[in-house]
Amino acid sequence: MAKETKKLTKKGQLNIELPEEVSEGIYSNLAIISHSQSEFVVDFIRLVPNVPKAKVKSRIILSPTHAKRLMKALKDNITKYEAQHGQVEEPDQFMPPMNFSAAGQA
Repeated sequence: MAKETKKLTKKGQLNIELPEEVSEGIYSNLAIISHSQSEFVVDFIRLVPNVPKAKVKSRIILSPTHAKRLMKALKDNITKYEAQHGQVEEPDQFMPPMNFSAAGQA
């Protein structure tokens, strides 16, 4: 299957195509978030044990309005997930690797 297409029948809805290479997804276990006056930048990173260098696997740039919508959608989905599967446990403290500076993390 080269593409998965989501067709919505209601007038004014968006037709979304999901190419196969994108549908596989990219694993990330660290997100670094920074912002300017006009945009939010989310870098998705994969940290590998015993490897001193991490790589940004994907960068998403969002408008402030879309970043806020994403935050609300994530909160809603986490609430639904926890209702179905139980509380998601967070470590007491996360320490990024040495020589790793950023505006924020998630």
